[in-house]
Amino acid sequence: ELMGACRRYLEKAPRDFVTFEYVMLDGVNDGEAHAREALALTRDVPCKFNLIPFNPFPGSPYRRSSAARIRRFAEILMAAGVVTTTRKTRGDDIDAACGQLAGQVLDRTRRTARPSFILHQDHHEVCR
Repeated sequence: ELMGACRRYLEKAPRDFVTFEYVMLDGVNDGEAHAREALALTRDVPCKFNLIPFNPFPGSPYRRSSAARIRRFAEILMAAGVVTTTRKTRGDDIDAACGQLAGQVLDRTRRTARPSFILHQDHHEVCR
């Protein structure tokens, strides 16, 4: 369904490619097989990949992929002719890195701090 939407977007978009923002999670989606799956999924969609090292925060079950794993993932994509960049991490020292704000909010009904996000079992994060 997502790839169909990407193809429809390309029919009308001013750009001739789609950019995929891919957060690298250690042991979850950073292996060579995952890179090959990404290539298979996007084989008929002109695209670019931005690989984003995950910025861990307190309470997260995920870890950042090693630099070597990210580099290998990028090498596989680039060997197939896919433009690939790896983002530098910024803001991870204050839990404010690219799209991964994990602050605390005051729940007035409970008078306690709680995370401002919900992490679902299927690895999706939903901000409140």
